[in-house]
This record gives sequence, structure tokens and C-alpha cells, in this order.
Amino acid sequence: MSTLMLDDAAAASNPAAAQGRKADALRIAALALLSIRFIQGFVYWGGGSRRFIYAPAKLDPNAASWMANKFQSAMPGALLGTDHIIAFLLQHFYLLYASLILFSAAELITGLFLMTGFLTRAAALASIGLSVVLMLMFGWQGATCIDEWTMAACNLAIGATLMLGGSGAFSLDNALLARRPALAERGWFRWMSGALPLPLRSGAFEGLALAVFAATVVFNVATYNYYRGSVVTPFHGGPVSPGKHHLSLTDGVLLPNGAVRFHAYLDGGTPAAPSNMMTAVLKSRDGAVLEQWDGNVLSRLPASAISNEFAYNRFAPGPFGLRAQVGAMATITLPAANGADTGSLHSAATLQLRTVNGNTFNLAVRPE
Repeated sequence: MSTLMLDDAAAASNPAAAQGRKADALRIAALALLSIRFIQGFVYWGGGSRRFIYAPAKLDPNAASWMANKFQSAMPGALLGTDHIIAFLLQHFYLLYASLILFSAAELITGLFLMTGFLTRAAALASIGLSVVLMLMFGWQGATCIDEWTMAACNLAIGATLMLGGSGAFSLDNALLARRPALAERGWFRWMSGALPLPLRSGAFEGLALAVFAATVVFNVATYNYYRGSVVTPFHGGPVSPGKHHLSLTDGVLLPNGAVRFHAYLDGGTPAAPSNMMTAVLKSRDGAVLEQWDGNVLSRLPASAISNEFAYNRFAPGPFGLRAQVGAMATITLPAANGADTGSLHSAATLQLRTVNGNTFNLAVRPE
């Protein structure tokens, strides 16, 4: 505050010198913002251009790199109900396809506007929205560190800076203002473009800047603490592991014909590799093996035995047993083994699934 008071005193005694210092400060800030404005734009331009120009298969529903698979892999750790939105879109193809096209187009246009400095504040605000959405959906992912969170957190802070600071040097906003000076008097241009400071008094701008700062810090630090701790709690691996596959098993039922039906959800782990289930064993309460399905049996399950809830990441027979990608959900029926003695089972048994890396997942199974 003392600096501001000295500046005010200097401005009163020597207005021309004060204006010169102000112009120099604005030019320094404009040049300083140029690097982050361009790179922020390039990051978003790169995301959109890969799908529309350089790798269009990402928007091809029939291609292996179709974006819906990446979208579904975010579902286990998505925050604030976005997992339900993802599930809804995955079950409605046309809405899903339109959403992926619109999101990719928003990235492309936002990136182009930021790189060229056109309507910079509006583009920066859009980049903030994209960063928040990406952090809520994908922020938990990253096997060695939370890669998706780190990128989105930085982009959020950069977007907030550009929204307040404006275009910086070498921008179309500045060129447009030079061509049409009357735009300087238009409120919409001052708020959207960034060629000029925001039309706010010093105190109002300070309040806005502090509010944006607080919102950015609270959102970034709170999500980091949720994913990894190390803020007000000790470090932890997160509610959803991004590196270790986890199976949630529910609704275990022993059918009258001796088959076992259950619901499975691969709700943790890295999307970079599938999880492989090698064996399934049904045990009685005292630990006796009632039925067993080895990798050979699991790898030959018919399509009718696996009812997937989504068309993208799925449970399916693989070379070593059952294979699933992160986010896959399915109701699976294991056929009765020849000669298995399950007819006398009147109380709960336990179904145990073992994965290729030695992890086991148990589910209580009751007669139907």
C-alpha cells in the first residue's frame, strides 16, 4: 500500500513521468505474458488438432484409439458426480459423440485464440473451464505421479493469469485496437479481448484478482490433498489407485444349474494396460473348493456369459483368462464345472478371483 501511495504522490507532482512509468510497466507485463499465453494456447491447440488433423482416428468410433475408451477410463476416480455424467454419455452414443466433438473443438478454438491473442480474456476463461473439467475427470490418473492433475492445475493458474492480465504483446487484440481505436470505449471489448486493462478501479481490480487467486489456490490445493494428501494429512495413494488394478465384485449368486453369476467393475489402475484374471475359485465356508475355473476356461467363455454395460472398455476373454480395461463393468456368468458338488450349498460361499499379478478379490455368493 505504501508503494501505491508513493505512486499516487508522484503522479500528482509529475503526471507525465507517472504516465511514462505506467506505460513501461504495462509493456514489461505484456512481454512477460507472451510466453505463457502462446504455450497455454499451444497445449490446447495440440489437444484439439491431434483429433481433427493429425490423428483423426481418435474421433472414429470404429478405431482402437477412439476417445470413448479414454473417457471411460476416467470414470472410477472422477469427482463431484462427473462419473455419472460419463456413464450416461457412454450409454447414449449420439450425445457421447457430440460431446467429444464439441470438447475437442473448444480445445482447438481456445488454443488458436490464445496463440494469436484474439479475444484473449474470453479464451483464457474457456481454458479455465476446460482445466476444471479435466481435473475433475482425469486428475486422479498417473501411475508414477498425478500427471493429469499437474497439467490441469498449471493450466488453471495460467488461464487465471491471462484472464486478469490480458493479451500481452504481439496479439490480434492489439492489432484490432490499433485499427479501430473506438473499441477502447466498448466495455465488451475491454472484458473479452485483453488489449487494455480491465475497466475497473484499482480497488475493484485488486478484489477481483484476490478472489481469482483464492479460488485457484483452494481448488488446486484441495484436489491435490484429496488425491495424494501431503497438505493437512500424510501422503497417501489416493481413494482410487492410478497404478494398481482393483476389482469391485457385487451381486454374487449361485444359480440352480451350478453356474455362478456376479457383477464386476474394474475401478482402479492404469489405463495403459489391461487387467488379466487368471483363475476363479468357489469355496465353501470351511474353505473347501467347490468349483474352479482356470485361465483356459476363462479365456474360452462365450460372449453370452459376459454382459458388458458399456460398448468401449469391456470384460472379454483374453489369452490368459478374462481381460478388462479400466472402467469396464459387466455381469459375468461362470458355467458349472462338470461333477461339481454345489447342489447341497444352502449358505454363503466365497468366489475368489486371482489376477495375473497375484492380487485376489473375494465375493460372498449365495444360492439364488
